[in-house]
Amino acid sequence: MYSTRIEWETLRVLDSSTLVAGYNPLGGPLIHPSIKLKLVNNSNTLVLVSKDGINDIDVAPGNSFFLYDEFVTPNHEVVPAGTQILVKGAAGLGSIYLVSQYLIVL
Repeated sequence: MYSTRIEWETLRVLDSSTLVAGYNPLGGPLIHPSIKLKLVNNSNTLVLVSKDGINDIDVAPGNSFFLYDEFVTPNHEVVPAGTQILVKGAAGLGSIYLVSQYLIVL
């Protein structure tokens, strides 16, 4: 019998045509500590990624995706609940998505 189960938060979506100067929230803050994040930039514009609205932590060219799955470690490192993922870039065509998975202890 398993002692944990993986669950998904609701998909977060940002239409790249709504990007304005500075950082734009990619949906709401994480509700649960995330063990795995996937960012899909299905737009035609390059975006910079931040989790504090000050420092860029990654770059996502148009039509790319990134899977951040190193969080499942013996120490259970996670992206904390309440973290807001932000993106900045020029307005474009297409959407930017964020998928978050978390663990439920059974």
